[in-house]
Formats: sequence, structure tokens, C-alpha cells
Amino acid sequence: MQDDINMQVTQPFEKDGKRYAFVRFTDEKGRSAEGRIPECKILSSDGFTGEEVEALERYMEENLAKIKKMAAGVRLLDAFMKDDNK
Repeated sequence: MQDDINMQVTQPFEKDGKRYAFVRFTDEKGRSAEGRIPECKILSSDGFTGEEVEALERYMEENLAKIKKMAAGVRLLDAFMKDDNK
């Protein structure tokens, strides 16, 4: 798999007492995949091969603590309030 894959993480959500966040992977070819942590499973993929999807799931598993920390740092309101002119 190529190294030029971007990752975005959502803020944590909670449902039925369980916390989770979504992880989105994209590349310059327009391919995308969306997964969910802490399950570390890809829920949808557009353009990635089955082998690449497995590699993305392994990446999420191996970096789960880091990804959870990233998600905890996401503040939705801050993103809307960001001043891009600075």
C-alpha cells in the first residue's frame, strides 16, 4: 500500500454507554475508507483492495491508543469557529 494516505478522526460519540469515533482514510487518487474505533473495522471502502482494507484495520489496531487520543482532542465547535484568515 502506498504511503500517501491521509487520516481524519472524528470527535468521540457515545451510544448506549459505549464510546466510539470514526476514522476516515483518503488518498490523492480519490480512494476513501471509513472505519470505527475501538472495533478497528472498516465500515465502507471506495477503491481500496481487500488487502489494503485489512492493512488499514491493522493500522487502526496497532495505533488505537494514539487514534483515541486524537479523537479526544477533536472539538467540533472549535472546527466551526476556526478563523482561516489567520
